[in-house]
Amino acid sequence: MNRSLPRRVFLLTLASSGAALATGAQAQALVDEKDAQAVALGYVADARRADVKKYPKFAAGQNCANCALYQGRAGDKAGGCPLFGAKQVAGPGWCSAWAKKA
Repeated sequence: MNRSLPRRVFLLTLASSGAALATGAQAQALVDEKDAQAVALGYVADARRADVKKYPKFAAGQNCANCALYQGRAGDKAGGCPLFGAKQVAGPGWCSAWAKKA
């Protein structure tokens, strides 16, 4: 009997499962407001704390969940944002790159 095929399939399955778990763990990390990129964009996890003097384009009702860049689904507490790589932003958060969703 040739046992190399099942072993090979097992190892490939194991490797791909590990990669999927690692990707999922990275995607769950939230952006820290003190992160250099977050500071540069004025990111806050709660839009009610946005600095309206420093960012006058902020308007009530703007948040990450209704931004064109937000990659989460409606109702998600957090979702991806291409500005922050593998980290997630809070749905009720805000940053100066906010753009109206079409």
